Amino acid sequence: MAEDETGTGGAATAAGDAASVGEVAGVDERAATAAALSEVFESMGALADRMGVEVLSATPERVVGRMPVVGNTQPYGLLHGGASCVLAETVGSVGAALHAGPAGRAVGIELNASHHRGVQDGSVTATATALRLGRSLATYEIEVVDDAGRRVCTARLSCMIQRSTIPG
Repeated sequence: MAEDETGTGGAATAAGDAASVGEVAGVDERAATAAALSEVFESMGALADRMGVEVLSATPERVVGRMPVVGNTQPYGLLHGGASCVLAETVGSVGAALHAGPAGRAVGIELNASHHRGVQDGSVTATATALRLGRSLATYEIEVVDDAGRRVCTARLSCMIQRSTIPG
């Protein structure tokens, strides 16, 4: 496998602020990171919007997001396991998209999840931590916790990184 590529490493928030500053080939790295982050948030998709997913902070290495339990439950009034998976895949995919950069895209190829406890109210928060950021594959471990900090779900997501083949 190719050596890890960790992207810019600059911290960014949903507001589009980037923490790293520098010049790369005449391009302001901070502006490029903010633009990439803005594009990722705009394209999170209708499902994430419908579920109420909110990204709180994002870098290629770590993404934190939150989702309400209300409206995302199964018939017994507990958080639906599929909702936990939507949250996990969303935060992991945001990180992978930031890693891919403006000339690439991230496509989820595998998601697995273990559900540890039920949640009836409040919100759940997911933290995606990069396990591997390579040239063609990004893998994240995602921890989903309830408002009391108890682990609700553990997931792992692998995304294929596709690079643009268009010259220039």
